[in-house]
Amino acid sequence: MFQFHIPNMTCGGCAHSVTRALLDADPQARIETDPSARSVEVQSERDESVLLAALLAAGYPHTARPDAARD
Repeated sequence: MFQFHIPNMTCGGCAHSVTRALLDADPQARIETDPSARSVEVQSERDESVLLAALLAAGYPHTARPDAARD
């Protein structure tokens, strides 16, 4: 699992855009967004770099959380 902090994900519309971008990168991903915490959790078999590139391309720069658990 990956956790990302997305500073400019501030509302449900942003969360929908983030979800869409991640699903475009991996249609099988399981995604949970929390706009109030500006965070997203992603369960995916894709490489983290693919997911991060999709977020960046969608206009949602991110930071990997240092306390993120990875399976």
